[in-house]
Amino acid sequence: MPQYEYICEDDGEVIILLRTMAEADGKVEDPEGRGRVFTRKLSVFGTQGGRGSSSAHVHSGPSCPCGKPQSRCGN
Repeated sequence: MPQYEYICEDDGEVIILLRTMAEADGKVEDPEGRGRVFTRKLSVFGTQGGRGSSSAHVHSGPSCPCGKPQSRCGN
């Protein structure tokens, strides 16, 4: 089941809930019972390659996106 992050715009508190995709945008009860409103926030993650690589040139697996084996790629 996916996890989703929800933020309270009033105080910035973020909570994480496990929900089905169908429930992702459904109402979220305030876990502290204070009546705060939480909205789903865009969750992002990033990866970073090795030295001198760009986000478009990431090694994963035996070959590089440029088509060369990793051992022969200059990036």
